[in-house]
Amino acid sequence: MEYNELKALLEESYQKYNTLEFIETDPIQVPHSFSKKENIEISAFLSATIAWGNRKMIIKNAKKMMQILDNNPFDFIINAQKKDFDTIEPFVHRTFQNVDFVFFLKSLQNIYKNKGGLEKVFYEGYKKNKSVKDAIANFREVFFAIPHPHRTQKHVADVERNSAAKRINLFLMWLVRKDNVRVHFGLWNKINSADLMLPLDVHTAKMSRALNLLTRTQNDWRAVEELTNNLKKFDPIDPTKYDFAIFGLDLDLKK
Repeated sequence: MEYNELKALLEESYQKYNTLEFIETDPIQVPHSFSKKENIEISAFLSATIAWGNRKMIIKNAKKMMQILDNNPFDFIINAQKKDFDTIEPFVHRTFQNVDFVFFLKSLQNIYKNKGGLEKVFYEGYKKNKSVKDAIANFREVFFAIPHPHRTQKHVADVERNSAAKRINLFLMWLVRKDNVRVHFGLWNKINSADLMLPLDVHTAKMSRALNLLTRTQNDWRAVEELTNNLKKFDPIDPTKYDFAIFGLDLDLKK
Protein backbone atom coordinates (compact mmCIF):
# COMPACT_ATOMS: atom_id res chain seq x y z
CA MET A 1 0.00 0.00 0.00
CA GLU A 2 1.40 3.40 -1.00
CA TYR A 3 2.05 6.16 1.57
CA ASN A 4 -0.88 8.36 0.53
CA GLU A 5 -3.29 5.42 0.41
CA LEU A 6 -2.23 4.17 3.83
CA LYS A 7 -2.37 7.64 5.37
CA ALA A 8 -5.89 8.13 4.00
CA LEU A 9 -6.97 4.75 5.42
CA LEU A 10 -5.53 5.55 8.86
CA GLU A 11 -7.04 9.04 8.92
CA GLU A 12 -10.46 7.74 7.91
CA SER A 13 -10.41 5.10 10.64
CA TYR A 14 -9.14 7.62 13.19
CA GLN A 15 -11.98 10.03 12.45
CA LYS A 16 -14.49 7.17 12.68
CA TYR A 17 -13.38 5.95 16.09
CA ASN A 18 -12.04 9.09 17.81
CA THR A 19 -15.49 10.06 19.05
CA LEU A 20 -17.20 10.49 22.39
CA GLU A 21 -19.24 7.38 21.58
CA PHE A 22 -15.98 5.44 21.87
CA ILE A 23 -15.98 6.15 25.63
CA GLU A 24 -19.18 4.17 26.12
CA THR A 25 -17.45 0.87 25.31
CA ASP A 26 -13.94 1.57 26.60
CA PRO A 27 -12.34 1.46 30.08
CA ILE A 28 -11.52 5.17 29.70
CA GLN A 29 -15.12 5.79 30.77
CA VAL A 30 -14.04 5.14 34.37
CA PRO A 31 -11.66 8.12 34.71
CA HIS A 32 -14.18 10.14 32.67
CA SER A 33 -16.57 9.80 35.61
CA PHE A 34 -14.31 12.09 37.69
CA SER A 35 -13.47 15.79 37.49
CA LYS A 36 -10.69 16.19 40.07
CA LYS A 37 -7.20 15.83 38.58
CA GLU A 38 -5.93 13.32 41.13
CA ASN A 39 -9.06 11.19 40.88
CA ILE A 40 -8.72 11.08 37.10
CA GLU A 41 -5.04 10.11 37.37
CA ILE A 42 -5.54 7.37 39.94
CA SER A 43 -8.66 5.88 38.36
CA ALA A 44 -6.96 5.96 34.95
CA PHE A 45 -3.86 4.23 36.30
CA LEU A 46 -5.83 1.50 38.08
CA SER A 47 -8.18 0.99 35.11
CA ALA A 48 -5.28 0.77 32.65
CA THR A 49 -3.52 -1.67 34.98
CA ILE A 50 -6.29 -4.24 34.51
CA ALA A 51 -6.84 -3.46 30.82
CA TRP A 52 -6.36 -6.92 29.40
CA GLY A 53 -8.96 -9.51 28.53
CA ASN A 54 -12.66 -8.96 27.90
CA ARG A 55 -13.48 -5.24 27.66
CA LYS A 56 -16.81 -5.55 29.48
CA MET A 57 -15.11 -7.35 32.35
CA ILE A 58 -12.34 -4.73 32.47
CA ILE A 59 -14.94 -1.95 32.77
CA LYS A 60 -16.95 -3.87 35.37
CA ASN A 61 -13.91 -4.54 37.53
CA ALA A 62 -12.50 -1.03 37.14
CA LYS A 63 -15.81 0.34 38.38
CA LYS A 64 -15.70 -2.12 41.26
CA MET A 65 -12.26 -0.78 42.26
CA MET A 66 -13.69 2.72 42.37
CA GLN A 67 -16.60 1.54 44.53
CA ILE A 68 -14.14 -0.08 46.95
CA LEU A 69 -12.36 3.29 47.12
CA ASP A 70 -15.67 5.05 47.92
CA ASN A 71 -15.71 6.58 44.43
CA ASN A 72 -13.11 9.06 45.64
CA PRO A 73 -9.79 7.27 45.10
CA PHE A 74 -7.51 10.19 45.94
CA ASP A 75 -9.24 10.86 49.27
CA PHE A 76 -9.17 7.15 50.13
CA ILE A 77 -5.49 6.75 49.30
CA ILE A 78 -4.33 9.89 51.08
CA ASN A 79 -6.25 9.14 54.27
CA ALA A 80 -6.04 5.35 54.43
CA GLN A 81 -4.55 3.85 57.59
CA LYS A 82 -3.15 0.35 58.06
CA LYS A 83 -6.54 -0.95 59.20
CA ASP A 84 -8.15 0.38 56.01
CA PHE A 85 -5.70 -1.57 53.87
CA ASP A 86 -6.06 -4.66 56.07
CA THR A 87 -9.85 -4.71 55.88
CA ILE A 88 -10.39 -3.56 52.30
CA GLU A 89 -13.01 -5.43 50.29
CA PRO A 90 -11.28 -8.19 48.32
CA PHE A 91 -10.62 -7.49 44.65
CA VAL A 92 -9.46 -9.79 41.84
CA HIS A 93 -9.08 -9.31 38.09
CA ARG A 94 -7.62 -12.38 36.43
CA THR A 95 -4.03 -12.66 37.76
CA PHE A 96 -4.25 -9.25 39.49
CA GLN A 97 -5.03 -10.46 43.01
CA ASN A 98 -6.08 -8.65 46.16
CA VAL A 99 -2.49 -8.61 47.47
CA ASP A 100 -1.49 -6.74 44.29
CA PHE A 101 -4.37 -4.28 44.59
CA VAL A 102 -3.54 -3.46 48.21
CA PHE A 103 0.12 -2.87 47.38
CA PHE A 104 -0.84 -0.64 44.46
CA LEU A 105 -2.86 1.51 46.86
CA LYS A 106 0.00 1.67 49.37
CA SER A 107 2.50 2.64 46.67
CA LEU A 108 0.16 5.28 45.29
CA GLN A 109 -0.17 6.66 48.81
CA ASN A 110 3.62 6.93 49.02
CA ILE A 111 3.77 8.59 45.60
CA TYR A 112 1.16 11.22 46.44
CA LYS A 113 2.34 11.87 49.99
CA ASN A 114 6.09 11.80 49.45
CA LYS A 115 6.91 12.00 45.72
CA GLY A 116 4.68 14.79 44.42
CA GLY A 117 2.14 12.60 42.64
CA LEU A 118 2.01 10.46 39.52
CA GLU A 119 2.66 13.27 37.05
CA LYS A 120 5.82 14.37 38.81
CA VAL A 121 7.21 10.83 39.05
CA PHE A 122 6.75 10.20 35.33
CA TYR A 123 8.09 13.65 34.42
CA GLU A 124 11.21 13.19 36.53
CA GLY A 125 12.17 10.24 34.34
CA TYR A 126 11.09 11.89 31.10
CA LYS A 127 12.57 15.36 31.34
CA LYS A 128 16.28 14.72 30.71
CA ASN A 129 16.04 12.92 27.37
CA LYS A 130 12.35 13.55 26.55
CA SER A 131 11.98 9.78 26.72
CA VAL A 132 8.78 7.97 27.66
CA LYS A 133 10.84 4.82 28.13
CA ASP A 134 12.87 6.63 30.80
CA ALA A 135 9.65 7.95 32.33
CA ILE A 136 8.26 4.43 32.67
CA ALA A 137 11.54 3.08 34.05
CA ASN A 138 11.68 5.82 36.68
CA PHE A 139 8.07 5.24 37.63
CA ARG A 140 8.66 1.53 38.13
CA GLU A 141 11.69 2.21 40.34
CA VAL A 142 9.70 4.62 42.52
CA PHE A 143 6.64 2.38 42.58
CA PHE A 144 8.57 -0.55 44.03
CA ALA A 145 10.83 1.52 46.29
CA ILE A 146 8.77 0.52 49.32
CA PRO A 147 8.49 -3.09 50.61
CA HIS A 148 6.33 -5.10 48.23
CA PRO A 149 5.31 -8.66 47.33
CA HIS A 150 7.64 -10.00 44.68
CA ARG A 151 4.68 -11.34 42.70
CA THR A 152 3.32 -7.82 42.19
CA GLN A 153 6.30 -6.79 40.06
CA LYS A 154 4.79 -8.59 37.08
CA HIS A 155 1.91 -6.11 37.04
CA VAL A 156 4.12 -3.11 36.25
CA ALA A 157 5.99 -3.34 32.95
CA ASP A 158 9.78 -3.43 33.00
CA VAL A 159 10.90 -1.57 29.88
CA GLU A 160 14.53 -2.16 30.83
CA ARG A 161 13.81 -5.82 30.07
CA ASN A 162 12.16 -4.94 26.75
CA SER A 163 8.52 -5.12 27.86
CA ALA A 164 6.06 -3.51 25.45
CA ALA A 165 4.45 -1.74 28.45
CA LYS A 166 1.04 -1.70 26.78
CA ARG A 167 -0.93 -0.73 29.86
CA ILE A 168 1.38 2.06 31.03
CA ASN A 169 1.58 3.47 27.50
CA LEU A 170 -2.22 3.34 27.43
CA PHE A 171 -2.38 5.25 30.71
CA LEU A 172 0.09 7.87 29.46
CA MET A 173 -1.85 8.28 26.22
CA TRP A 174 -5.04 8.88 28.20
CA LEU A 175 -3.45 11.51 30.43
CA VAL A 176 -1.16 13.31 27.95
CA ARG A 177 -2.76 13.23 24.52
CA LYS A 178 -4.98 16.14 23.48
CA ASP A 179 -7.49 16.45 20.68
CA ASN A 180 -10.60 18.49 19.88
CA VAL A 181 -12.96 15.64 20.82
CA ARG A 182 -11.60 15.12 24.35
CA VAL A 183 -11.75 11.35 24.42
CA HIS A 184 -8.31 11.63 26.01
CA PHE A 185 -7.75 14.07 28.83
CA GLY A 186 -4.73 16.18 27.87
CA LEU A 187 -4.28 16.66 31.60
CA TRP A 188 -0.49 16.46 31.73
CA ASN A 189 1.31 19.25 29.88
CA LYS A 190 4.96 18.51 30.67
CA ILE A 191 5.16 15.36 28.55
CA ASN A 192 4.93 16.01 24.80
CA SER A 193 2.33 14.03 22.84
CA ALA A 194 4.92 13.61 20.09
CA ASP A 195 6.98 11.45 22.49
CA LEU A 196 4.17 9.07 23.46
CA MET A 197 4.51 5.43 22.45
CA LEU A 198 1.71 3.34 21.00
CA PRO A 199 0.04 0.86 23.41
CA LEU A 200 0.89 -2.40 21.65
CA ASP A 201 -1.19 -5.52 22.20
CA VAL A 202 -1.75 -8.65 20.13
CA HIS A 203 -4.56 -7.03 18.12
CA THR A 204 -2.77 -3.80 17.21
CA ALA A 205 0.40 -5.77 16.47
CA LYS A 206 -1.40 -8.15 14.13
CA MET A 207 -3.13 -5.34 12.23
CA SER A 208 0.07 -3.27 12.10
CA ARG A 209 1.92 -6.17 10.51
CA ALA A 210 -0.88 -6.60 7.98
CA LEU A 211 -0.47 -2.92 7.07
CA ASN A 212 3.34 -3.31 6.86
CA LEU A 213 3.76 -0.82 9.69
CA LEU A 214 5.53 -3.41 11.82
CA THR A 215 8.05 -6.04 10.78
CA ARG A 216 9.34 -7.20 14.16
CA THR A 217 7.77 -10.53 15.10
CA GLN A 218 7.97 -10.09 18.90
CA ASN A 219 5.54 -7.80 20.71
CA ASP A 220 8.15 -6.01 22.82
CA TRP A 221 9.56 -2.52 23.34
CA ARG A 222 11.57 -2.67 20.13
CA ALA A 223 8.34 -3.39 18.27
CA VAL A 224 6.69 -0.43 20.02
CA GLU A 225 9.53 1.82 18.87
CA GLU A 226 9.38 0.54 15.30
CA LEU A 227 5.62 0.96 15.02
CA THR A 228 5.52 4.38 16.69
CA ASN A 229 8.36 5.67 14.50
CA ASN A 230 6.51 4.48 11.41
CA LEU A 231 3.34 6.23 12.55
CA LYS A 232 5.31 9.44 13.04
CA LYS A 233 5.74 9.51 9.26
CA PHE A 234 2.01 10.22 9.05
CA ASP A 235 1.75 12.53 12.07
CA PRO A 236 4.99 13.41 13.90
CA ILE A 237 3.14 15.58 16.43
CA ASP A 238 0.49 13.06 17.48
CA PRO A 239 1.49 9.54 16.40
CA THR A 240 -0.54 7.68 19.03
CA LYS A 241 -3.79 9.01 17.60
CA TYR A 242 -3.48 6.09 15.19
CA ASP A 243 -4.15 3.72 18.08
CA PHE A 244 -7.80 4.53 17.33
CA ALA A 245 -7.25 3.86 13.64
CA ILE A 246 -5.53 0.51 14.06
CA PHE A 247 -8.01 -0.57 16.74
CA GLY A 248 -10.87 0.42 14.43
CA LEU A 249 -9.49 -1.38 11.40
CA ASP A 250 -9.10 -4.55 13.45
CA LEU A 251 -12.65 -4.13 14.79
CA ASP A 252 -14.04 -3.62 11.29
CA LEU A 253 -12.46 -6.88 10.14
CA LYS A 254 -14.29 -8.76 12.90
CA LYS A 255 -17.72 -7.40 12.01
